[in-house]
Amino acid sequence: MAGAVDSGPGRQRGALRAWAAAGTVAALVVVADQLAKQAVRDSIVPGEERRLLPGIELVNTRNHGVAFGFLPWSHLVVTLLIGLALLVLLAYFARHSGLPLIWLPTGLLVGGALGNVLDRVRSGAVTDFVKLPLGWPPFNLADACITLGIVMLFIVIDHGRREQR
Repeated sequence: MAGAVDSGPGRQRGALRAWAAAGTVAALVVVADQLAKQAVRDSIVPGEERRLLPGIELVNTRNHGVAFGFLPWSHLVVTLLIGLALLVLLAYFARHSGLPLIWLPTGLLVGGALGNVLDRVRSGAVTDFVKLPLGWPPFNLADACITLGIVMLFIVIDHGRREQR
């Protein structure tokens, strides 16, 4: 991958910058996610719906599973799956930190995962608050960052492969 051949001081500085950037993004996501969830818990009664924009409502719900309620009530399994996914992601990032912009999806994914894990540790469930039309399950800022991070990760990896060719 890009930058994988050079192992000198320049590559080490680049890797440190990538780790710092990913860490900064992750921290910002966790803070924004936790503040948004706390604002929802403080201002919206569970079961209540508030219109935000046409077709978008704010709610206060709890998700005991992973994305879209999958594996409900399997707290240990969910935590282990998240931990495993984060380990794989961080191992990939460690080996490919020279890829342009790889730090951004990594930070979004780590921050989103940690934001939801904090909820699970604190209350055994994740606070979801954005409700879209057509029966789409409610989600939160961490979920949105995870989804965006996955899409961006595939784009960054694909771009890196195309550049290598």
